Amino acid sequence: MTLVFLISFWIAAAWLVYVYLGYPVSLWLLGFQRRFRPILQDGFLPKVSVLISARNEEKDIGWKVAETLNWDYPVDRLELLVASDASEDRTDEILHSVRDSRLKFVRMEQRVGKNVALNHLTNLATGDLLFFTDANSHIERTCLHKMIRYFGDAKVGCVTGKDLALEEEAESSITVGERSYWGYESMIQALESRLGSVLICFGAIFCIRRNLFTPLQSDLANDLELPMRIGGAGYAVLFEPRACSIEKATHSPQEEFNRRRRICGQGILGFWRLRKTLRGLRAWQFVSRKFLRWLSVIPLVLLLVSSTALATHLVFQFLLAVQFVFYALALVGWLTAIGGRQGRPLVAIPFYFVLVHLAAVVGIIEIFRGRRFHVWEVALLTRGTETSSED
Repeated sequence: MTLVFLISFWIAAAWLVYVYLGYPVSLWLLGFQRRFRPILQDGFLPKVSVLISARNEEKDIGWKVAETLNWDYPVDRLELLVASDASEDRTDEILHSVRDSRLKFVRMEQRVGKNVALNHLTNLATGDLLFFTDANSHIERTCLHKMIRYFGDAKVGCVTGKDLALEEEAESSITVGERSYWGYESMIQALESRLGSVLICFGAIFCIRRNLFTPLQSDLANDLELPMRIGGAGYAVLFEPRACSIEKATHSPQEEFNRRRRICGQGILGFWRLRKTLRGLRAWQFVSRKFLRWLSVIPLVLLLVSSTALATHLVFQFLLAVQFVFYALALVGWLTAIGGRQGRPLVAIPFYFVLVHLAAVVGIIEIFRGRRFHVWEVALLTRGTETSSED
């Protein structure tokens, strides 16, 4: 029996070390062997269609439209298309008040969900490139120039930017934890980009060639489906870290849990449906970056159980104590978050780590039980972020 627990411990430890350290190190090493070097064209200025699906976004849609139309890009080569998904607040009224011929606004009389609305907007778009963003996301004025230059290379099909949490004076454990999480994700994106094979995009800031768009499935995430199809078709999917999207993080553990649950649920469903697009390098990326990470609760439990069973040995007593301290810090981070107090990295990072992994398991279980996310409610506490996004 001791041997079984010992084997379980080392399998669990190897699983976690590979997912969080081994995979990025492997990407880094592989980048020396097969690095993708795009041909950049700074003077490349195709027409760009910016697409936004909005549902009850009265707090943000006004500044979002004004900010987007003020991007540093030729006026005659930029258009903005917004679909109001049966909004019940002042979203439509605000959009109707905009006097700029570059804005195209359509109302979906019945709620159809984000992707169906985006499919409709794409049929109306006239740009060579499609830029996807969210109503509550601040985009820097010069972001298009930083991203568009990659499309001068015919091998490039998709480019994504960097997602950042809005800095606030008193940040919650959610904000601190999310910032650390996205910092790690951005590092992975940069390493994958060296291979020309970013697996998924940041949903608030990514751009694709119009001719590579395929109608989105209503219950998948567009920032997963499109890069998967484009990468599977042999085009490069890249990451530009200097093009940034800034969003307000929620302060509510429940809102963040629900968001992460939906993302992971849509993710596992998307990878299953689009599994034929995963071959070679990208299949390995999916297993390493997503599948094994989503199921990390398994090695975490194995690690705890096996350490407890082997605690007669001093080494395992120490490792068990480390785990208890980690989960105790996560508990303090949770209490800090629900109490509305300022979060500190020491407790916020363990808390967010545990939240993300529990949400992943719940999301996957819900998908296997038949739940689908055709429509969903936005995290209300992430709305209302009017501020400057100047460089």
